[in-house]
Amino acid sequence: MTIILFGTSPVSTAGSIRESGPFALEAGRLRSRSAVHFREALVKSLLYACGAFSLLVTGEIIVVLSREAWHFFSLPEVDFVEFFTSARWTPLLGAEKHFGVWSLVAGTFLVTLVGMAVALPLGLVTAIYLSEFAPRKVRGILKPTLEILAGIPTVVFGFFALTVITPTLKFFHDGFTVYNAASAGIAVGILCLPIVCSLTEDALRAVPQTLREAASGLGATRFEVAVKVVCPAALSGIISAFLLAIARAVGETMIVALAAGNTPRATLDARQEIQTMTGFMVQMALGDVSNFGAEYSSMYAVAAVLFLMTFALTILGHQIRKKFREQYE
Repeated sequence: MTIILFGTSPVSTAGSIRESGPFALEAGRLRSRSAVHFREALVKSLLYACGAFSLLVTGEIIVVLSREAWHFFSLPEVDFVEFFTSARWTPLLGAEKHFGVWSLVAGTFLVTLVGMAVALPLGLVTAIYLSEFAPRKVRGILKPTLEILAGIPTVVFGFFALTVITPTLKFFHDGFTVYNAASAGIAVGILCLPIVCSLTEDALRAVPQTLREAASGLGATRFEVAVKVVCPAALSGIISAFLLAIARAVGETMIVALAAGNTPRATLDARQEIQTMTGFMVQMALGDVSNFGAEYSSMYAVAAVLFLMTFALTILGHQIRKKFREQYE
């Protein structure tokens, strides 16, 4: 008996088998794998491009700072030794120009010292509370509230220091001037508080729970566990947070430009008006001086010194993190 199938052919039958059988599944897998590989290659290319762009921008900054700083030191009225050894900074006094960067460095360090005296203890204590003691609901409210501070423009902190912090300080002591290092430092400390708190809390919460349970099993209180076990275990992260906050305070611009003043002075008295390195750069960038004179070129030399300071802090933080880093399994 012969069975005839109408409307079909061997070719069409074989094609339908290939389209609906294991051949179709294998072809789908191949197309899916090729699409995944294409997306991964695209993402890798974008990441490499972003990294290369960052390196290109950093290299261009270094080239510009080096070229302009070399031009500044090649000027006849500039003494290289005086720049790095003197604290007399008077670039705008006509013929009596002196370029001693230590007065600006001292003002920067004074503001940073005041700011870190505010940010580091408060940030560490707050991070320990949020990580070890705060209930979940309280932590859910306090942590976003602290992080809101990081989104406030720095110029707002500058006006806050000038209109609120300075009058408060003058109310308690008459020795404070209108522009002073203390008010600028306190505002910088408030600005750096979210950085210290957030990064330190992340480092504390990264400590394995087994360490806490082991210490509690040996009879330690929650406070002893937090201070004697968790904090030492997260020391590398805590130090990294501290150094990042210090670098942020050293490079702060608008707060010190508004609240610290424009008088270069090497002093430890936070009640006096001072000028920081970034504050001087803002003063030179306002356009009140010619961009062909030594006064304007000194801005690049100061920027180069500031770059070297922040770079040294970054290297120091990396070395400390490598030395004190703890790895847990």
